[in-house]
Order: sequence, then C-alpha cells, then structure tokens
Amino acid sequence: MLGTLCRYLRFMGYDAESASSMSEGNPREDTLLIKSAERKGRILLTRDRELARRAGACAILVSGDDVLDQLSQLVEQGLIEPELRLNRCSICNELLRPARDHEVSSAPYAPKNRKDLSFFWCRTCRKLYWLGSHSEHLEKRIKGSR
Repeated sequence: MLGTLCRYLRFMGYDAESASSMSEGNPREDTLLIKSAERKGRILLTRDRELARRAGACAILVSGDDVLDQLSQLVEQGLIEPELRLNRCSICNELLRPARDHEVSSAPYAPKNRKDLSFFWCRTCRKLYWLGSHSEHLEKRIKGSR
C-alpha cells in the first residue's frame, strides 16, 4: 500500500520496513504489524483507518495517493526531514557502504564518466548507488514536498 513511500524514506536515510515482506492472506496480519511496530519501537504508517485506530499512538494514518503529498504530511507532522541521504538500500533497507573500485567497474549500469561521483554499495542486494543527476532530481522532489 505504501511501497513507494517506503522506498523514498529509505532514500532519505530512514530505517523503513515494508509490510510487503509479510506473507499475504494472513488473517492476523494487522495484529502482527501492530505487535512488530510496538516491539521494534517503530511508527506504523498506514492508509488503513481501522489499522491506524487499532494501533493507536504507534500509528500514523497517511492520506493522499501521491508520494510527495504523503512525504509532505510526514514533514508537517515533524516525523521526517526532507533530505536525501542515500545511506540505505532502497530495496532491502540495508545500510550502504562506500563502493570498491571493482564493484563500480563491474556494474554494467554505472555511468561511464565517473569523475567527481561518489558510489555506494549494498552488500545484500549487490546494487550500486551514486549521487548523480537522478539523485539531484529526486532531492528536488523531496525538498519540494514541504
């Protein structure tokens, strides 16, 4: 339901876990989500009014379909700062580390002109990240969500 928001939060450096990692069709899914949020000290972001009601103080009811509207809501509530940090993998949430030269050179999607670029590596997904024009565009979108 909030997969895109989860990815944006990870780009912004927030430790964000998605409910999509749970098995589908579990009739106790809501209860498991609430207990997981409480146990891990997390804030449960949801668009489900009933789930937000049941979770009480540990949940935020997210409104809007657009991810930028959702980010604006979280900024306005003082929950996040609209800043691109690029220190977490957008796929698995793992902390990134500086990429090694061989990891950059072996990634077929890495830019050819690597001058003045910083590269980061996800050990789990084996994915390469860097701050380039795509990240500048993303940062403008994030900062514009205020």
